[in-house]
Amino acid sequence: MLQNRMTRTKLLRSKPRAMPNEDCLLWNLDVEQVIRALPNQPIWDLVITSPPYNLGKDYETKATLENYTAWQTRIIEALVPRLNANASVCWQVGNFVENGHIAPLDYIFHPIFTRLGLKLRNRIIWRYGHGLHHRRRFSGRYEVVLWYTKSDDYVFNLDAVRVPPKYPGKKAYKGKNAGKFSGNPLGKNPEDVWDVAEAVEDVWNIPNVKAQHVEKTKHPCQFPVGLAERLVLALSNPGDLVFDPFAGVGTTGIASMVHGRRFWGCELDERYAKLAKLRVAGAVSGKTRFRSHARPLYDHMNSPLSVRIEDPA
Repeated sequence: MLQNRMTRTKLLRSKPRAMPNEDCLLWNLDVEQVIRALPNQPIWDLVITSPPYNLGKDYETKATLENYTAWQTRIIEALVPRLNANASVCWQVGNFVENGHIAPLDYIFHPIFTRLGLKLRNRIIWRYGHGLHHRRRFSGRYEVVLWYTKSDDYVFNLDAVRVPPKYPGKKAYKGKNAGKFSGNPLGKNPEDVWDVAEAVEDVWNIPNVKAQHVEKTKHPCQFPVGLAERLVLALSNPGDLVFDPFAGVGTTGIASMVHGRRFWGCELDERYAKLAKLRVAGAVSGKTRFRSHARPLYDHMNSPLSVRIEDPA
């Protein structure tokens, strides 16, 4: 569902304003500056973001874990009062790594959110197939999405994200429904570990953005539209306002706009903000290509590379 919302759109802005009315807005500014310029009142229906992991990438300055946590705490504290009563927050994180030691960032963030009264609904595991190979520990192939709600009255559109059942032909063998198909005809709940290859079990296996991925840009840690897409569909309604405080190259904006939501975002790095502007505008016009959350994964066993053929002696 593509809805054109360019009538009230400012995709790139360099100054915050007390209460903008644009449906699609991207600030090329520090997120703290933007949030504190907005009224301290409910604004957003859904927050989806993947903050810097403090790994020293080219878009961040590596800090001590204590200073990093203090910085993220300030941002979260400023976000929470600006959430609507039925709003959700999705904080997608990995691990902080230093000298080969890891600190799971979800463990660090959870006390911050709960202290502010938010309720954890799911700790979603996003599994992906490609990445660096480590020599002194197992190679990391998952990250975590922490889904919090502001209250017990929240949006959850399960039917919008149901996935094919594992056994669609299974029938009840007793009771009043004996002999009838036992599964929901609309599909099953994708559970909390996402495996979009078949979208089964509780792993979300959505390809990360590497190499020849259709969404690949110059951003070194880009997360896929499909991940944000499922969250947008399940946790917001058409017309709702979605916010990404670390917008990167516009992934959340694309997922929001193509499904009829409104979008605001912040991105400090001018290079990525300009890319986000182009990609989100392209999503509105139908030109930006992305991989849907519902598209099955390629079965690697169908590749000729799955069979090792020895050279003849």
